[in-house]
Amino acid sequence: MTDVSRTTLWHTFSVRDAGLMTTWLAAIGFTEHATYRDEHDASVVVHAEWAWPGGGGIMFGSERPGGVVSGTGPAAAYLVAPDPDAVFDAAVAAGATVVQAMVDQDYGGRGGSVLDPEGNHWSFGDYQPS
Repeated sequence: MTDVSRTTLWHTFSVRDAGLMTTWLAAIGFTEHATYRDEHDASVVVHAEWAWPGGGGIMFGSERPGGVVSGTGPAAAYLVAPDPDAVFDAAVAAGATVVQAMVDQDYGGRGGSVLDPEGNHWSFGDYQPS
């Protein structure tokens, strides 16, 4: 039986340009845990796992026929960060488009959102739902 005493979410989606996305993910603070590429075409990511410093992370693969996560992009995610303004600024500097500027939220915390270079919607905040 799997130990579920510590639940961690790994958001999963497909990407069109794995090189562009890995550069963007590194710029906002994700770290590569594992990236498996197609043996015949290194630009194709079969499976990748990139970790977030606060826990959890994302898994992704290149959009391709027969891919396990094909058809799942664009996607949306909310990323909790101790300094969401810094992550937001890094995302914009790395090519994201602002959807909502960083603001203090009525329900508590601070947050904002962007579209990454592939059109995935990312919200960054310090509000941790409990």
